[in-house]
Amino acid sequence: MKGDAAMRKPETDLEERIERLRCWRGPVAMSPLMGGLTNISYVVEDGGEKFVVRCGEDIPVHHVFRDRERAASEAAHAAGLSPEIVHLEPGLMVMRHLEARTFTEADLRANIGRLASLLKRCHRDVGQHLAGPPNFFSVFRVIRDYARSIAAAESLFTSDLPRYLDAAGKLEHQQAPMPIVFGHHDLLPGNVMDDGKRLWLIDWEYGGFGTPLFDLANLSSNGGFTEADDAALLDAYFEGEVTKAIRRSFDAMKAASALREAMWAMVSDAHLHVPGADYKAHAREYLKRFEDLMPH
Repeated sequence: MKGDAAMRKPETDLEERIERLRCWRGPVAMSPLMGGLTNISYVVEDGGEKFVVRCGEDIPVHHVFRDRERAASEAAHAAGLSPEIVHLEPGLMVMRHLEARTFTEADLRANIGRLASLLKRCHRDVGQHLAGPPNFFSVFRVIRDYARSIAAAESLFTSDLPRYLDAAGKLEHQQAPMPIVFGHHDLLPGNVMDDGKRLWLIDWEYGGFGTPLFDLANLSSNGGFTEADDAALLDAYFEGEVTKAIRRSFDAMKAASALREAMWAMVSDAHLHVPGADYKAHAREYLKRFEDLMPH
């Protein structure tokens, strides 16, 4: 029982800190929001309104820095894509709660046209509202740096790192020049929400400037898209002007996206300890997707 108490105390301290936040108008009701792989979140009801409190410090091994996440979230709200932030302090971000349904993989596949429009808005508008130093995202640089973290930890995945890095180099070589846009870069189903009228994007930890193809490929990889789904996505986003170079780059980027997600889980397995998160299983799932997507 002593171990249980020791595990619960940090959570209790966090809840007490949230209850004391200056932004509340009175006593609050609070419940955990399940589903996060690295962050702890709560739904808080205050005076008939609901809010989400997102809790988390910087995670340097994941290239997650909360000041950049905050700036991206505020820009996304200004662009009409994400809920409003109502309070900030170190380690905590309070946002308005969305009365909306969280997507599943099947929802991603069933809403390709809507998602293409959402990404076009993201890529066109969010960067216009960004304040402060710009963040940049390159999946190939991320893969190389994740490999350094995995190698240093001497995890069970370390022996395969040379093969992953060789594959990443080949996939990078397949990329055609593309315009630089502001992307989300973490289009897991849980980061897309539908309120019945429109779609929302949440969780901007990896928001930054980069190629539009990563968001498209990331969406496809995380949604288990078929070739027909991919064709529909690219046709909708590029308005029927899909060149062979775009398609080649997209196919390569899709494999890179799956590899990045797998290596994210490997880094998490080595460096993070979140109750209930099975990072090894997450890594193996996305390694399978990566292997299936690599040209043979």
